[in-house]
Amino acid sequence: METYVLGYKFRIYPNKTQQRLINRTLGCCRFVYNHFLAVRRDQWQANHHSVSCFETSRLLTDLKRQKETSWLKEADSMALQESLRNLDNAFQNFWKSHTDYPRFKSKHGHSQSYRTRNQKNGIRIVDKRIKLPKIGFVKIKQSRDCDGRILSATISRVASGKYFVSLCMEQDKKNLVRPNAGGMIGIDVGIRAFYTDSLGHIVGNPRHLNRFRTRLKREQRRLSRKMPKSRNRDKARIRVARIHEKIANIRKDFLHKHSTQLARENQTIAVEHLNIKGMLRNHKLAQAISDVSWSEFFRQLTYKTELHGGELLKVDTFYPSSQTCSVCGYQSPLTKNLSIREWDCPECGTHHDRDANAAKNILRKALEDKSKVA
Repeated sequence: METYVLGYKFRIYPNKTQQRLINRTLGCCRFVYNHFLAVRRDQWQANHHSVSCFETSRLLTDLKRQKETSWLKEADSMALQESLRNLDNAFQNFWKSHTDYPRFKSKHGHSQSYRTRNQKNGIRIVDKRIKLPKIGFVKIKQSRDCDGRILSATISRVASGKYFVSLCMEQDKKNLVRPNAGGMIGIDVGIRAFYTDSLGHIVGNPRHLNRFRTRLKREQRRLSRKMPKSRNRDKARIRVARIHEKIANIRKDFLHKHSTQLARENQTIAVEHLNIKGMLRNHKLAQAISDVSWSEFFRQLTYKTELHGGELLKVDTFYPSSQTCSVCGYQSPLTKNLSIREWDCPECGTHHDRDANAAKNILRKALEDKSKVA
């Protein structure tokens, strides 16, 4: 049986006692992470010795036996082990030059989370409640059915004070794969329009942040005037966090709806491979690029096309899709100017919309590259 791993995120409603247990586990996991980060750092500075994940696991057992830190026994042991794995992964990524040196975790972070593995059916959903290790049965708002084997659960507390659980589930791929309509489409993403496809359809950019900008500024201004460490400041912080959360939820809903529609209707989807991280260095466009969330859109298209039996093809970053005529192939140097939204080809006389023409070229180039590889 071929399996596929999917994640499902649901909101949970722990009672006061369960909230204290979750918060205590969050604190224990943060303490373990920070403690062994300091141990590994000190060992390297003193002896140039890199402490392995196995060694930290053994030291964690000794740490629990000490009287000063015996309270670690109250937390979920699998969650503490996952903190050590996260720390080891952070060092591995650092050695591979993928990220910066691991940093200490703060209890004042906007979002706190810990992950625990499912052992002996310790994590399961029964009658609108989910069983979590050391926490017990917690009320869950299950917005969709999810059949499969639960591998792990990540319990998180966001800045607005809400609690969520993310389930990593292994499922039979035959039950997940759905047929698509068999179309082929090229997509050119942008800021003025969210994307334009090779069929000439334009999906406007909803500019989610702009809708809440006035309200967000007002609440942030109120927050800045509150006394530090006061209850009123904490209430104002939660109001600001809820606005940010609402913006993020509306953005995710928009992306999911359009990515699902594209995956259902098309066998082949062609997009341009963009260096989004490099584009964000342009401080004039960074906020607009972040708000439109191209990276998340491409991530969703990647797994949804696979689940619908399709394929996502990517065209090279430097391919001049906007400068090339999709009819005759003439490359116009004048269209390098981004202010030119429409142009006429001097060779064949075809009138082009800049984005629609780019989408057609992206699809054609992707199919050509695919045929060369085959």
